[in-house]
Amino acid sequence: MPQLTDEALTEDEGGRAGTWMTPQEYGASRAALWTGAVVLVTDADGRVLVQSVDYRPDRLLPGGAVDAGEAPAAAAAREVREELGVDGSYPRGLAVDWIPADTPGIPPEMGFPGEILHVYDGGTWTPERIDAIRLPAQEITGIHFAEPADLPALMDPGDARRALSALCARINGGGPALLEDGRPTLPTALDRLGVLRAPRARLHGAWHPGPAPAALPVRESSAWLFAPDGRVLLLVSRATGAARLPSPTAGSAPLGYREADGAAHPRTVARLPCPPPAADPAYARLLATPEQVRELADWGPAGHAELAAVHEARGRLSLPAPPRTPLTELAEEGSAR
Repeated sequence: MPQLTDEALTEDEGGRAGTWMTPQEYGASRAALWTGAVVLVTDADGRVLVQSVDYRPDRLLPGGAVDAGEAPAAAAAREVREELGVDGSYPRGLAVDWIPADTPGIPPEMGFPGEILHVYDGGTWTPERIDAIRLPAQEITGIHFAEPADLPALMDPGDARRALSALCARINGGGPALLEDGRPTLPTALDRLGVLRAPRARLHGAWHPGPAPAALPVRESSAWLFAPDGRVLLLVSRATGAARLPSPTAGSAPLGYREADGAAHPRTVARLPCPPPAADPAYARLLATPEQVRELADWGPAGHAELAAVHEARGRLSLPAPPRTPLTELAEEGSAR
């Protein structure tokens, strides 16, 4: 920041023009931007709350403009209260986005100067909290919870990029993402692979411990393979971004199975072999916490039971409970990068 003086311009000892400016000149030199705040809310199945409004055809996250003199977090809480009738505070930021002045679709007469938009974490809402939503008489015409992969079809392209980047930041747990027009300035493995832009693997149905019964046909066996730090191996298609657990390895023990569509979908558990199984060039290999794996899939209510069984198995293997950290991609030779 240049030094300010009451003189419009001064010269240094060599007679050359310096950087001194009047307060008025300095103020006029600064860029003027709008400020906004939105809140990302999910339900227990990992779907994102979006709302319909009476002034545009696409869907929006709850939120809006920050008023003069208002803190962004306070604006986020106010907007959710006004739009959904639900009180709360949202101190945790997921992303800060810079939206350029030449963003397509904004009417020129609006004089849009660009915007800094804060995305806050609204958390996972329970059915009771969702039932408490009360829409105002005007502006908000409806809400629904959308699969992450459906957001680009429901939202303005920049809004969808921002929401998906913020959701990636939440799952990663590495702190807020810095965005430019919805794109991370430092993409993570989730961003690079487009994980949330692909439909999440859907496997509803009851969870049962132990091996699958012989009477049920078996489909899609998969394994929870634990690294020494308590994280597990996750495969992500380089072509589509679809995430899945790997196939069982030799020596895997039965953990349980999902019963869905008249078939058993077994899960086994084992330590990750060293070196890991040979890399398939079609898939990136990531280490993730079990919670992150679940958030990248749609397993329905039985996901809680499966996750509990996974942690019990981790304890039996005498492995630590891993903290949430950004997903780590394994290099071709198996080391993390």
